[in-house]
Amino acid sequence: MKLIFSVLLFFTIPSIYAQNALIGTVKEKNTNEPVVFANVYLPQLEKGTTTDENGSFEISNIPNGNYKIVISLIGYETSSQSINLPTNESLSIVLKPSAIEMEEIIVSTPFHKLQSENVMKVERESIDDLKSKGSITLTDGLSNIAGVESVTTGLSIGKPVIRGLSSNRVLVYTQGVRLENQQFGDEHGLGLNDAGIESVEVIKGPASLLYGSDALGGVLYLNPEKFADENTSRGDFSGNYYSNTQGYNTNAGFKSSGDKFKFIFRGSLTEHSDYETKDYRVTNTRFRNQDFKSGIGYQNNKFKSELRYNINNSKLGIPEEIGEQSTDRTPLLPYQEITNHVLSSKSTVFFNNSSLDINLGLLYNNRREFEDHHHEDYDDHDGEEEHDDDDDELEAALQMKLKTFNYDIKYKMPKMGKFETIVGVQGMSQSNSNYGEEQLIPDAITNDIGILATSHIHFEKADIQIGARFDNRNIDVVDGINRQFNSFNGAIGVKTDIAKEVTARLNLATGFRAPNLAELTSDGTHEGTNRYEIGSPNLTNEQNFQTDLALEYGNEHFELFVNGFYNIIQNYIYLSPNGELIDNTPVFDYLQNDARLYGGELGFHLHPHPLDWLHVESSFETVTGQQDDDSYLPLIPANTLNNTIRIELNNKWFQKGYAFITLKSTFEQNNVNEFETSTDNYDLLSAGIGGRVKLMKKDLAISVSGTNLTNKEYINHLSRLKPEGIFNIGRNFNVGLTYYL
Repeated sequence: MKLIFSVLLFFTIPSIYAQNALIGTVKEKNTNEPVVFANVYLPQLEKGTTTDENGSFEISNIPNGNYKIVISLIGYETSSQSINLPTNESLSIVLKPSAIEMEEIIVSTPFHKLQSENVMKVERESIDDLKSKGSITLTDGLSNIAGVESVTTGLSIGKPVIRGLSSNRVLVYTQGVRLENQQFGDEHGLGLNDAGIESVEVIKGPASLLYGSDALGGVLYLNPEKFADENTSRGDFSGNYYSNTQGYNTNAGFKSSGDKFKFIFRGSLTEHSDYETKDYRVTNTRFRNQDFKSGIGYQNNKFKSELRYNINNSKLGIPEEIGEQSTDRTPLLPYQEITNHVLSSKSTVFFNNSSLDINLGLLYNNRREFEDHHHEDYDDHDGEEEHDDDDDELEAALQMKLKTFNYDIKYKMPKMGKFETIVGVQGMSQSNSNYGEEQLIPDAITNDIGILATSHIHFEKADIQIGARFDNRNIDVVDGINRQFNSFNGAIGVKTDIAKEVTARLNLATGFRAPNLAELTSDGTHEGTNRYEIGSPNLTNEQNFQTDLALEYGNEHFELFVNGFYNIIQNYIYLSPNGELIDNTPVFDYLQNDARLYGGELGFHLHPHPLDWLHVESSFETVTGQQDDDSYLPLIPANTLNNTIRIELNNKWFQKGYAFITLKSTFEQNNVNEFETSTDNYDLLSAGIGGRVKLMKKDLAISVSGTNLTNKEYINHLSRLKPEGIFNIGRNFNVGLTYYL
């Protein structure tokens, strides 16, 4: 903590630094004509502009140092190069026409490079692209990313699964800080809304080197929408309607930036009734979500900082059986009401050829669950009465408040020859408190601290990334349990071109996860899963080692990728029934055993010449999870095959147009745990069309999509409603409009 306060105190010391202006032109390689409206962006400074009608650009107030500049535009290969300031030279940049989608900077890895330059393979998808495919919620959209699925309870509750691992084995980052929201439970959703989120990045595999405990299985990194460019303002409002649930979501936002100060805000409202299958509506899958995001930023020639705040309130029905058939949107009992606050601060101080990043977060998660037999007022520990909005006499059977402060401080050292190096310290302090009659996990305090160092080494024919890290976690439970967990982890990776247009990435990494409170201390009925769970205070760290190999081939009109992984986990923690019953509820113990997961993804993307507007895409993903005795792990997603035909349309009256048709084939899942049942195969057909037109000289984006067009009755293997034989959602049509001010 002293280090944090010392760094913050450092910011109060006034300094005078040089300012620079960067000017240049962007032209097309084949014609030497100027490229108009190209995006010019300095990711380290988060400053950017667009080229004018002459292909020229200028960015001012840039401090001395070495920076990456990225130039991108649809229809051209993204260009990335390093620049040293100060300089008296004007940049001359050439873009090569290409039908390949333009690349974006990867933020979740520390060196902020394009994916083509990254040693580690990272998947990136824009939220707009995921929504255009008809996804209803954020977690629904994430399942469209190769290697990512979701454990779901209806539509409203979903947890990401990366290559077979989920819950506390997958870390979620939002607004630059780690999300903490009681993620140990299968029936605990993200508590986030996709409004105001620009893109998602997925690290598949152990990322403990970069993020510490709980990143054993991977990381979902959600990038908030950027502020407006300097001296510009932008606004938009949108609405979506969903036929299946007769639901809707609306959101509106505005952002403006001056020379130094900038601000942004966005609000959204979502409501859905019970989703419908071919024969019935699934009772109490209805939900309501309210979300507000805001941010303010400041930037001068040597310092930039932004403060963002997000409050999300969700009222989520918990389905149990098929009952009432209605299109009401107010959840029935039982239901959850969850309020999630995220306050984050992200600051960077720029020195000559080096920089210091400081990310701080304050998070507050208030989880309440209501059941049929609780109808009396109650007082919480603060002496304040808390009531449900719709019924003042309804008492929360379960209430947990999780308060977290986390910090992430990294120093990017001056570049030394071929070496780029980052050292840092990360950690968090967290308290969990109970206020309801029932208790899943006890009151406890958790403290983390980790120290890391990583380097990116540039060679003529290869790039290498290497790093090491040490972590300590202390868990102090009110009933006297106190545990310390330590772990040392490392990673090494190499990227090289093994042939013309063929790139290989090999990454070896270790990761770890300390047992969570539920695994250490549970002793009671978990209503959400109908189990009596008994924890073990003697559990040890999960420790894994993963080998990941990625091969990519790409030319102007064809791309092919093959990714394979083998993940060995020591002391894997799992639940197992012991054959006893307590209050007619089966008893499950938390145990440990070694496990392994293996599989991968492969696919291709064809955009044939001269039909560059036509895209044919196909991908296949598979994962197998087994314990040391060869029995299968639970909740492992079935193999899937995605085939998509997509066309791109662009003319004066219909811009950024697209149309697609997708067939997603999910195979049988017969490799199941002894307490699971197998799942049948099924095919889902979806299609959509969209684009932008001018309305009163402003852009209006229109999208129409349909999912499960054949109204197939199916059950996903990761659905928590599967034991009840309840089908997933049937046919749904979505109409969306967004107007840009």
